[in-house]
Amino acid sequence: MVQLQILSGKKAGADWVARHFPVRVGRAVANDFSLEDEGVWDRHLEIAILSGEGFLLRTHPDALASVNGRPANETILRNGDLIQIGSVQIRFWLVPARQYSLRFREGVTWLTLGLLCTGQIALIYWLLD
Repeated sequence: MVQLQILSGKKAGADWVARHFPVRVGRAVANDFSLEDEGVWDRHLEIAILSGEGFLLRTHPDALASVNGRPANETILRNGDLIQIGSVQIRFWLVPARQYSLRFREGVTWLTLGLLCTGQIALIYWLLD
């Protein structure tokens, strides 16, 4: 998943997580992520997934955006890139993956190994008798 961290503007300090793609960003309410700051168009930009390449930022033909201080109409985004549209600065982040606990599986594995070793020792004693 992708996280957009708003650094400046009316929603400064807010984080927004994209759960589906493409993500449309702009002033219009119909967008996935709506911003009502100066210089933001109704449909300012779109972030899509390019298979094998990463995330593609594509601006509306007449809209202006910059990535890391460089003007961009269409560019591949990298983790930590700074996007500026109008008066808003947005940090592009990849959301950290959740690590699930493996304690139960590890416990079952150790229990199985213990039972296997105990069975082998019991078999050795039985064969020696």
